[in-house]
Amino acid sequence: MTVESTAARKTTRRSSGTKRTASASTSTTKKATAKPATASEPELVQLLTPEGERVQHPDYDIDLSAEELRGLYRDMVLSRRFDAEATALQRQGELGLWASLLGQEAAQIGSGRALRDDDYVFPTYREHAVAWCRGVDPTNLLGMFRGVNNGGWDPSTNNFHLYTIVLGSQTLHATGYAMGITKDGADSAVIAYFGDGASSQGDVNESFVFSAVYNAPVVFFCQNNQWAISEPIEKQTRVPLYQRARGFGFPGVRVDGNDVLACLAVTRSALERARRGEGPTLIEAYTYRMAAHTTSDDPTRYRRDAEREEWEAKDPILRLKAYMEREGHADPAFFEELETESETLGKHVREVVRAMPVPEHMAIFDNVYADGHALVDEERAQFAAYQASFEGGEAE
Repeated sequence: MTVESTAARKTTRRSSGTKRTASASTSTTKKATAKPATASEPELVQLLTPEGERVQHPDYDIDLSAEELRGLYRDMVLSRRFDAEATALQRQGELGLWASLLGQEAAQIGSGRALRDDDYVFPTYREHAVAWCRGVDPTNLLGMFRGVNNGGWDPSTNNFHLYTIVLGSQTLHATGYAMGITKDGADSAVIAYFGDGASSQGDVNESFVFSAVYNAPVVFFCQNNQWAISEPIEKQTRVPLYQRARGFGFPGVRVDGNDVLACLAVTRSALERARRGEGPTLIEAYTYRMAAHTTSDDPTRYRRDAEREEWEAKDPILRLKAYMEREGHADPAFFEELETESETLGKHVREVVRAMPVPEHMAIFDNVYADGHALVDEERAQFAAYQASFEGGEAE
């Protein structure tokens, strides 16, 4: 399996990936000015076109060294490979479920690399590439999806909260945490991730109210991947999502979610604004969910192949690779070495997941309440009787 195999379906396309954040650029590339959006295209911040052409934006720009560009490329490629391996493991019965990030690598890597170590992240259940940026062991993400633990990592170690399955609730957690940062007098910031579907949740709107009123240092990062499971974005809102921020009294910006440079620049700006005490920002990363909502979903039942093909031409990895090759920021040896690293990562993930110990069946009832609970005791007894009904006393 090559690192481009999930996206490079047409020979006219190219691949991509990347790493960290800003410094002075060593490139002498001539940058074009971003073209205004046409009637059929949304207005958004873009620094790298789908063809891999570098453009400028009057409010957001960034200069990166060749090494930093290669780092971002590496991040995206390895995140995609990890995601592909997890999807394959679920199909093989090794995971109970998986929510793929395919197509959203630029949004997650760009925003993730904009963070400082002391910033705090509140993810949903799809921010695998952000977890990568925060130094969370990729295999720790899989314990929950395999059903062998309740999270897999210590949030305080990487300032990366546990995955949140309940839609939108993490935005309230992020707002409260950000309010606490202000009271503590710290200059760090908080970022909360959610999707376009979750933007319709009451929790998200309540977090907008509180963050605006209390001037909380939080960035709301909405990955608009066009589909809330099977509901298209047109059935979610009558106005672009980023414009909702205006009604709550803070700025909103729409960024090309398939452009890792733009996502990095816009998120960094919003985080710096939060640290200066200027309050929240809503970022709408306009991207596309290339895979199913989760592995229990069948997207062919509600969306057209032509739509996916249109977005494949905007692939975030391919566009960065095209730019790097054109400007001489990476040679063939770099891509070959990354391919080898990708294969090594895939093998490592498979081996670790299959070696995860199976927990004791009754452990699910432990630590639910500090002092025990009659209902939990009753459920424990019922489950024990169910297990005993199988031959040998346990279900296979």
